[in-house]
Amino acid sequence: MTNTTDSSKKTSKKKKSNSPVRVVFLGGLGEIGRNCAAIEVEERIMLIDCGLMFPDDDMAGVDLVLPDFTWLRENAHRVEGVVATHGHEDHIGALSHLLSEMPLKIIGSPLTIGLAKNRIQERGVTKQAEFIEVNDNDRIQVGPFDLEFFPVTHSVPNGFATAFHTPQGVILHSGDFKLDMTPVDGRLTDLAAIGHLAKDDGVRLFLCDSTNADSEGFSDSETSIGQSIHDLFMQRADKRIIVASFASHIHRVQQVADAAIKCGRKIATLGRSMNNNVALARQMGLLHIPDASLIDIEKIDGVPDNELCIISTGSQGEPMAALARMAAGENRFLSIREGDCVILSSHPIPGNETGVSRVIDGLLRRGSEVIHSGTHRVHATGHAKAEELRVLHSIVQPEWFVPVHGEYSHMTSHARIATRMGTKPERILICQDGQSVILDDEGLHRGDDVPAEYIYVDGTVGDLDESVLVERRTLGTDGFVSAVVSIQVNGPNASMTRSPEIISRGWVDGDEGDQLRKDAAHLVNDAVQDALNNGKFTRQELERIVRRTLGRFVSNKTRLRSMIVPVVLGAHEGKDDK
Repeated sequence: MTNTTDSSKKTSKKKKSNSPVRVVFLGGLGEIGRNCAAIEVEERIMLIDCGLMFPDDDMAGVDLVLPDFTWLRENAHRVEGVVATHGHEDHIGALSHLLSEMPLKIIGSPLTIGLAKNRIQERGVTKQAEFIEVNDNDRIQVGPFDLEFFPVTHSVPNGFATAFHTPQGVILHSGDFKLDMTPVDGRLTDLAAIGHLAKDDGVRLFLCDSTNADSEGFSDSETSIGQSIHDLFMQRADKRIIVASFASHIHRVQQVADAAIKCGRKIATLGRSMNNNVALARQMGLLHIPDASLIDIEKIDGVPDNELCIISTGSQGEPMAALARMAAGENRFLSIREGDCVILSSHPIPGNETGVSRVIDGLLRRGSEVIHSGTHRVHATGHAKAEELRVLHSIVQPEWFVPVHGEYSHMTSHARIATRMGTKPERILICQDGQSVILDDEGLHRGDDVPAEYIYVDGTVGDLDESVLVERRTLGTDGFVSAVVSIQVNGPNASMTRSPEIISRGWVDGDEGDQLRKDAAHLVNDAVQDALNNGKFTRQELERIVRRTLGRFVSNKTRLRSMIVPVVLGAHEGKDDK
């Protein structure tokens, strides 16, 4: 499909103004997760999403990765609120952390707000939030922001594409979407309304999901996965079946439930987020499971295997989730046994592959059959593939385009699609986290950068520095070596009270290790004695000498880059004389 329309002809449709509009990208451009952008209109700021990212394997001990809120903190008095496009954690998961720092209006569909509230209440910051619910095709005014919401199909119900009607024309953000012609709930991406917007007002700037831009064709319909899951249930009629899925994937849960009910099985949910989301979706009429088909997870022992289906969290291999605990034999509600069938109805998010493989391995070791997207058709993406993107671009025909949401390769692929669909290459900007663009009467150009570092969360501790992760990686690979030096200062003189002690972990052991530690102690002893003879008494001076001496020895003798920890006792505090 091609489109040769000259999108620059639409410039006359924008409202001329001396008031520029700025878009700041705080996350989600160059990685999968941390989706967060800001639009500035008349000195006010409205965020588009505020999501988290799951840590990579090299982020030792990190639980979550957040956007950098530095710029938002500095401009907190100007922040109006957040448009939450849909209810996935990579779009709303960081809201509770931002609410800890500033009050916010949170605008989204009833389901999106309901999912966000769960996390916000857990963190105890509900009083900081004002919730504004919107429905399909609503148009509302929040401060200077004129917002219009178009329904889109995704892997969580009630997602939106959002149009910002600004002094510089319409900025359209696609949200996460796909063009599913047979969605489970019948709610289609509203291409007609988006087409009217493009025809009547024109789209000055288009921001669009790039996740599957490098995948040709169309995405599978969600309903096709329901049939595949039903077939698996029929083929394993004598087995206990456990299905792991995203807790927010209400449509997938519905189809698993439909298959279970048709096969005469009771359904139990497992995992806090799955329990909460199923209850919320049933309450809102978005999930239809009869009370008679549900059973509490604590009452499954008396149910025959062929009459039971368990829907669980943990499809991404999260260490503390229900499925990982099953694989490790540590789940207090359910023990995997020979003959069970476990279906991972998902595809690993980039970075989660190792964790998913580890869980699959653990399940297999316990005798279960494991079915996943690599072996059966049990998952459909929620993101538009290349042909769907071409369709949307042919409708929107934007004057300017910035691909968003994806790794850098995804965004460059999306830029090529936009070019083929008629947007001139010079009207496409590929941006990264921390960059901004300014839309004014002259067009779109780059603005000033803002801080956009990864913010690491470890337990209840936030704002971990990258240096902490470097130290953790070093400890995990090369261990540490510490030298403890004790000195006594008497006026202008100082002396060591005992020989230096070398302590190590994860470095070397056995007889060879003992000898290396003795050799290291001798070198440190000589270096410290020389320093004391030359009048170097302060802790900072001596620590630097110990670190340099010990570090050189460790590197030369073992070719390792172990962490060097100097400990100097009894020295004066004083300024470093470097």
